[in-house]
Amino acid sequence: MNTLITGGTGFIGSRLALKCLESGDAVRALGQENSAAEADNRQLIESRGGRVILASVTDRDRMFEVVRGVDVVYHLAAAQHEANVPDQRFWDVNVTGTKNILEASVKAGVKRFVHGSTIGVYGPTPEGLITENSPLSPDNIYGVTKLAGERLALSFSEKLPVVVIRISETYGPGDRRLLKLFKAIKKKMFFMIGGGRNLHHPIYVDDLTDALILAASSERALGQSLVLAGKDAFTTNEMVNVLAAELAAKVSEIRVPLPFVLFMAVLAENLLRPMRIQPPIHRRRLDFFRKSFSFSTSKAFDYLGFLPKYTFAQGVQETARWYREMGYL
Repeated sequence: MNTLITGGTGFIGSRLALKCLESGDAVRALGQENSAAEADNRQLIESRGGRVILASVTDRDRMFEVVRGVDVVYHLAAAQHEANVPDQRFWDVNVTGTKNILEASVKAGVKRFVHGSTIGVYGPTPEGLITENSPLSPDNIYGVTKLAGERLALSFSEKLPVVVIRISETYGPGDRRLLKLFKAIKKKMFFMIGGGRNLHHPIYVDDLTDALILAASSERALGQSLVLAGKDAFTTNEMVNVLAAELAAKVSEIRVPLPFVLFMAVLAENLLRPMRIQPPIHRRRLDFFRKSFSFSTSKAFDYLGFLPKYTFAQGVQETARWYREMGYL
């Protein structure tokens, strides 16, 4: 099978590429090389026989070339963590870029289009167990444009076999974002912001990539939006304690009031964003301490037959092992 993965040099995209290569797919990974991690992922994919194409989904003409001859598209490319770029950048990548790859896929006769969205489309902390039918109210430019992107993808359902996947917090080998938390806890430099009682419902990367591959073959999933999350939801306090146990470290009892840090984040954004400087702290980074999510995964089971295999403790153990092997811890 000829497979295209946009965002292929990113964390999730690269791990999906490796899994598809293992199953015998011919893989094209479309991505960027703007960081050491992306460069490492490119080399890893190429070493396993995949083809990496350095380009952006905003390059419309190039997308028609890249998609030619492809059977399945996993669209994971997104503007996401940047806090030092204008809002238009998010519209260009997450909406216009999505339109480019959708139209190219229609012309190429792609057999399945799996669109990677985000739980960020739900916005501020919703009450109770969240389902695919819960209200959508994104509160930042990333969530707003990702919601527009998934609606655009579903609007192509009559011309293209589309499935939308809302991806929860993802961690595992290859992830450099959670590494910061591991390091801070190990070095006894971590301190809790706020009460730590907000809920997380993360998914281990191997579970996620398994589910994405199921979404590329399930007929029942066509035209659907599905949430993918792990086995259990737990508080930030519980999450940090699991990491500390794996690292044989003690968590500091220092806690900083969330309103104070939010004020500093807004100040940093207002001062640095106009100068195109990435703020050291910004509001979206603080979502880890303030937003609360607990998902029903029954629809993912009903439509994909998907059940996550990893508990958070098991996933953390595998992630820590990879960090140690790479010399990061």
